Amino acid sequence: MSAVAAPNPGKPGMSKTRKIVYGIGLVYVLGIVVFVAAFGIKGHKNESFKVIDSFHLVPWVHLVGPLNIDKGVLYLLMTAVITVGLTTWVAKRMEKRPGRVQVAIEWMYELMQRTTKDAMDEQMAQKWFPVIFTLFIFILVTNLIGYIPLPVDSTQKVSIFGAKIPAFQIYAADTNVALPLLLSLGVFVTFNAVGIKAQGVRGYVKSLVPAGVGRAMLIIIYPLEVVSTFLRLLSLTIRLWANLLAGHLLIDFMAGDLAVLLGLQLLGWITLPIGVIIFMFEAVLIAGLQAFIFAILTAIYIGGSVSHH
Repeated sequence: MSAVAAPNPGKPGMSKTRKIVYGIGLVYVLGIVVFVAAFGIKGHKNESFKVIDSFHLVPWVHLVGPLNIDKGVLYLLMTAVITVGLTTWVAKRMEKRPGRVQVAIEWMYELMQRTTKDAMDEQMAQKWFPVIFTLFIFILVTNLIGYIPLPVDSTQKVSIFGAKIPAFQIYAADTNVALPLLLSLGVFVTFNAVGIKAQGVRGYVKSLVPAGVGRAMLIIIYPLEVVSTFLRLLSLTIRLWANLLAGHLLIDFMAGDLAVLLGLQLLGWITLPIGVIIFMFEAVLIAGLQAFIFAILTAIYIGGSVSHH
């Protein structure tokens, strides 16, 4: 009987992760070969295609006056339903051994609670925490669902079993400047109203200037402080709007828009991995980070409006 050779411990087999990486790399290279064979490497500039067109709000249903139902309204409704439904569902099913959803909600709750308490005193924190937490969850949800492809692009149509439906698109309600502006305007009015209520108009106006500034410097410092207060409205709006819009445009650009713009099919396959990386970065980090920044700045502005500089 012949002896069976024992496996050589010095030469371990390829790991599963490495096999997956090599497999993806092989598919990517083969894809390039297929695209070159099928379409060549010569492109042409597409003058009619505009990258930003898919972000325009095309009215679906006209209600009255300037009021319409479009994809922006749809995403706001989805955000409201998911936010209320998810928090209500978790609140009614609180358990000693929580599941993943409950753990995530509890972690966000505690995060916003600490954030609010750090920005204002205990009494104010109890009053304003629901507002801060609601803003955080609302913006987080609308950001996250903005990375789910849905058939909402009315500027392009696709045929499925003969039916013409809007093309699939990733879209977030806050990629339209109206939503970030409305949220920011609410925060701006709130913290100014809170400051005036706590200190009176004269006291609040005086509190805008840091203590110890001489009268001669007031001519320079005071206008700057007033302008900086109004700039909070712009900074809150632009930070949320520009980050989400830029991220979505980059994803679209790398996932195929650049190829369509240049009329070069191969380019869409080459840039696809970059689009996937940007997508993961935006969905995992930017969506939550922008919601957190908006919420913490809201807490800081409200807490700071009652303090004397």
